[in-house]
Amino acid sequence: MKRPNYATDKVLKQFIKRALEEDIQDGDHSTLSTIPKSLEQNAKLLVKQDCILAGVELAEIIFKTFDENLKVETFIKDGETAKIGDVAFIVSGSARSILSTERLVLNCMQRMSGIATLTHDWDSRLIGSKTKLLDTRKTTPNFRVCEKWAVSIGGGTNHRYGLYDMIMLKDNHIDYNGSITKAVKMAKDYIKKNKKKLKIEVETRNLEEVKEAINAKVDRIMLDNMDIATMTKAVKLINGSCESEASGGITRDQLKDIAATGVTFISAGALTHSAENIDLSLKAIM
Repeated sequence: MKRPNYATDKVLKQFIKRALEEDIQDGDHSTLSTIPKSLEQNAKLLVKQDCILAGVELAEIIFKTFDENLKVETFIKDGETAKIGDVAFIVSGSARSILSTERLVLNCMQRMSGIATLTHDWDSRLIGSKTKLLDTRKTTPNFRVCEKWAVSIGGGTNHRYGLYDMIMLKDNHIDYNGSITKAVKMAKDYIKKNKKKLKIEVETRNLEEVKEAINAKVDRIMLDNMDIATMTKAVKLINGSCESEASGGITRDQLKDIAATGVTFISAGALTHSAENIDLSLKAIM
């Protein structure tokens, strides 16, 4: 599976550097005090819960960033189904290096596998429709790159990565500004003045706001916290003039009915903020 373009080597190495500094600081004293520097060992990543596995590529990057001499033999790739008792990979090399990176690797993989598994489950509800499942910016600070990557691994589609790559005019932007029409005009003027290539999305709360957003000619209209009947009317009003996105309190049980309205996207913060970690462990091979 191809790594998303936002998960660059530079971004990942910055994340890994900060995470290791947080954990190790002036030394992994448990390991330094008990494990000889010259000792080389192997460890296996053991799957203890059925899941869609995620974070395998990241794990190898973490190991190699800490110690370029560590070797990883992979048996299950990102996005593949893993069962209880499966061994995802074996890491070999310095025992000290394996022990010092163990927790960071597990923290990332457990979280990412949980998100990928939940996303895969939700996305399977949309099979047969043209509607795509999106994540949101409801992510853990400084861990967004991993969480959005996990959504992608699970079969979902990433929404904007941050505040910088799309203009999304939400209810507070509109309320502070006075109207959708005024806010969109100002956003378009800003784009032109600053020579940006940014799409504009507008959040709407009722059919009147949908009509106003259509007239303002935006790239996407968010249908926020609308019931199915209202959403169906909104999609008919939009009539393909731009993309549409259902959002706000979306649950798994609603997915098929929402997709049936014809919306282009369904976005759900639950994919990242409500996923449960998958039970994985790194076990010494003796």
